Amino acid sequence: MMVMGDSMKSSFSFDLKRDHMCGLLGESDVGEEVVLNGWVASRRDHGSLIFVDLRDAEGIVQVAFDPSSSPQAHALAGELKSEYVIAVKGLVRKRPAGSENPSIKTGAVEVLALFAKVINPSETLPFELKEDSSVDEKLRLKYRYLDLRRQAMRNSIELRHRVTHAAHECLDSMGFLEIETPQLTKSTPEGARDFLVPSRLQPGRFFALPQSPQLFKQVLMVSGFERYYQIARCFRDEDLRADRQPEFTQIDIEMSFVDEEDVIGTTERLISSIFQAALGISMETPFQRISYQEAMERYGTDRPDLRYECVMATLDEVFSKTEFRVFAESLKSKASIRGLGIKGGSSFSRSELDSWERRAKDMGARGLLWFVLEKGTLSSPVSKFLSSEEKKGIIDSLRLEDGDAAFILAGERQQSDDILFQLRRQAAERLGLVDEKSFKVVWVVDFPLLSYNASEERYDSLHHPFTSPTPSSLAFIDQDPLKARARAYDVVINGIEIGGGSIRIHQRDVQEKMFNLLGISREEYKSKFGFLLEALEYGAPPHGGIALGLDRLVM
Repeated sequence: MMVMGDSMKSSFSFDLKRDHMCGLLGESDVGEEVVLNGWVASRRDHGSLIFVDLRDAEGIVQVAFDPSSSPQAHALAGELKSEYVIAVKGLVRKRPAGSENPSIKTGAVEVLALFAKVINPSETLPFELKEDSSVDEKLRLKYRYLDLRRQAMRNSIELRHRVTHAAHECLDSMGFLEIETPQLTKSTPEGARDFLVPSRLQPGRFFALPQSPQLFKQVLMVSGFERYYQIARCFRDEDLRADRQPEFTQIDIEMSFVDEEDVIGTTERLISSIFQAALGISMETPFQRISYQEAMERYGTDRPDLRYECVMATLDEVFSKTEFRVFAESLKSKASIRGLGIKGGSSFSRSELDSWERRAKDMGARGLLWFVLEKGTLSSPVSKFLSSEEKKGIIDSLRLEDGDAAFILAGERQQSDDILFQLRRQAAERLGLVDEKSFKVVWVVDFPLLSYNASEERYDSLHHPFTSPTPSSLAFIDQDPLKARARAYDVVINGIEIGGGSIRIHQRDVQEKMFNLLGISREEYKSKFGFLLEALEYGAPPHGGIALGLDRLVM
């Protein structure tokens, strides 16, 4: 335990309750006597003069302790340590010429201490609170209350506040009602495991925490609340990933008597308002749109990062008559040949190009071929095995220009796409193609309604079972389900899926047909979704919505 000198044995007194915030002092306050409360961010002893950076929720101000002005305050300052909580009464004055600090808001002024006292001392910190210090994350999490004192962490919390505040204001201006939905519910499968809460009154039975408010908001549409939103807490028992966590928050929206254009337009207005309010950035609308098929073909993913122009292409047709054995055998085995263009990739050295092949192999590829286009000539260790038509096909398909490079993989389509997707991002970062300060928003639309789960020999919803098929797709549900298209849309910012939504099924017979197609028995769907099916029989309006991941948006 620390031992304090007599000058520091003091409890908080309201005669030193603050009347100004540290971070708000400026030249207009010069000459005013103020009382400040806060934490000692740092102390600098310059012999007779001692300077303390005092921090509160609004920022930092420099406090000068001069023995000629206050021997008491100066004596106490000599005993201060980092993160002591203190009170200071002093006089605001301009800093001497040449000593200003333009990096902080209060850098033109300082406070000359006339009296000071310790409100509460602090133990030696387990780590420094400097912004550039490298601290083990587990240690930061253990002492999270200290970690959150760092300005970078505070900035993140404040940004999140500005985002939610802007969302409230924007949606309220468009006539939406904020409605809370239950947190203790029955289990309704939505693609992840539920968190379960035991019921005290019904031993052996459990509540489930909501994975989303999906069913509740659809029932609200049946209830006549045509414009609903909620800053909703959601819970999914999933493994931690960079963009997923067990509990998260989403900006949840649902609207009646709408189509895709209405929901997309509302979401664009919301996102634009958030960026303007939170960052002062004007977003250009309407946002770009691409189809799911184009996204998968050109970027190998349904969440493309469009800040840089490096595109993929399927080269099966280019090499359909090739004599190059590797490609010929791949096509014969029903594999696919996929290519990726790398803007400016010719700047890679030969050893760097070979290192990309090693990376691809580490990811599971059998091999990777690289090509470089310079002065109209496509060169590669295997270029002598390719015809001029095949080389031209590579250049045209991957939109190559002089100075670009290309990577080509032969193998199973999904695996090749996953590998090239990662190489695309890594190569763009390596070449400095990514503008970290820009935001590129894109809608991915025209999704398939279903995917086929070969291991379990059944169909899965690409979004969720309540997504409506397009009117022209209804016939395919019975005849050829994989041809059915969904009335779904995802919004992606800089390669991160920020949100997704759809127009919902609002007719009971179509909803039951969807359950049957997904292999959900009548008994199961009546048990788990019976209340929704009943609601759809009582004048359910056409409706749709979207959920934006608040945490992802802030990230």
